[in-house]
Amino acid sequence: MQYVELGRTGLRVSRLCLGTMNFGVKTPQNESFAIMDRALDLGITFFDTADRYGDPQGYGYTEELVGRWLARPGRRERIVLATKVFGPMGHGANNRGLSAYHIRRGCEASLRRLQTDHIDLYQMHHIDRGDIAPHHTEIVGRDVEFVDLPGLTPGAPWDEIWQAMNQLILSGKITYVGSSNFAAWNIAQGFETARAHGMLGLVSEQSVYSLAKRMVELEVLPACRAYGVGFICWSPLAAGMLAGAIQSAAKDGERRSR
Repeated sequence: MQYVELGRTGLRVSRLCLGTMNFGVKTPQNESFAIMDRALDLGITFFDTADRYGDPQGYGYTEELVGRWLARPGRRERIVLATKVFGPMGHGANNRGLSAYHIRRGCEASLRRLQTDHIDLYQMHHIDRGDIAPHHTEIVGRDVEFVDLPGLTPGAPWDEIWQAMNQLILSGKITYVGSSNFAAWNIAQGFETARAHGMLGLVSEQSVYSLAKRMVELEVLPACRAYGVGFICWSPLAAGMLAGAIQSAAKDGERRSR
């Protein structure tokens, strides 16, 4: 296994990162445990999850599953653990987004589910553009249109986000901060605001990237390179398409759309 430094940090991670989105959803616990055991045996020490993973069993279920695996002696200290925050985790108006309120509560909840006292890489799952829930909804024919209402404020400002992240860092609950599904402009904003606060800022960006989806090559990858932000790609095999899923489906007589 090859190991590389994550972005401009001294943190060394395995070049291959084990994603867990389907653990507990399509992959039962015993198989998920076997996959994590095998990954560790092969030298994969970078594990990625998110608070939202686990539906329909329930949001947070995947973190709970990973936490049960981590609870076995000698495992937590061998891996770099990454998770995410942003998406709705309940019906409360503040139970989503990147407000300081939700970041703090989201981190504490993830720590409980993962059965650990710290998260190595805490990632913002999406940029906070504000909540569409207060918007007025109109049904036009068969389509649903969201109509912006005047006076609505955008999502959490970067000053608030970095204040919340810095408090978590100082309390030892997280070590590094990353982003996911950000545009290049978001990465630049986040980095420059963090620098103004004397903080390390974003150390990684996680985006979809494969031979079938290469949009990040236009602006996101150059932004990451310019700011020393490590890049983590998700779905590098395009959900199996690049690993022969289409050929296999055709051989079995299944429709291409499936």
